[in-house]
Amino acid sequence: MPSFDVVSQVDLQEVRNAVDQAAREVGTRFDFKDTATKITLGADDLTVESSTEDRLKAANEVLKEKLVRRKVSLKSVSWGNLQPVGGGRYRTVHALNKGLDSDSARQISKHIRESGLKVQAQINGDLVRVTGKKRDDLQEVIESLRALDFRLPLQYINYRD
Repeated sequence: MPSFDVVSQVDLQEVRNAVDQAAREVGTRFDFKDTATKITLGADDLTVESSTEDRLKAANEVLKEKLVRRKVSLKSVSWGNLQPVGGGRYRTVHALNKGLDSDSARQISKHIRESGLKVQAQINGDLVRVTGKKRDDLQEVIESLRALDFRLPLQYINYRD
């Protein structure tokens, strides 16, 4: 029986490259001079820190631009709020969305069941496996999920006949 998996993955190497490029640009641009603006990548998050709110917002825009250029979806980052740190500094912490959480998986599974196609969707950890008898039905499921405009970036992997 043909099947495929619906997942939400982030290419950490591309995120690391985008953060490095953004940090390099922030370090060399004249408008960031003497603001001590830093962009760092943690285990599951991105941290942007600066001395003023305006420079922090501009650094976030530079980071977004570099992520888009590296073909990392902006949906894969949960954008945090501006927080005063102390000493006149500001910080934002952005979380990376890795994998499908149980609510997202249930929502995708429910959408597939409501589509009316003769396919089954089952949740396996952080992925949703979709199986059906016809390849055309699976392709229609992929098209309906693409049209859904889900809050996480979805990838379709392990397509098997």
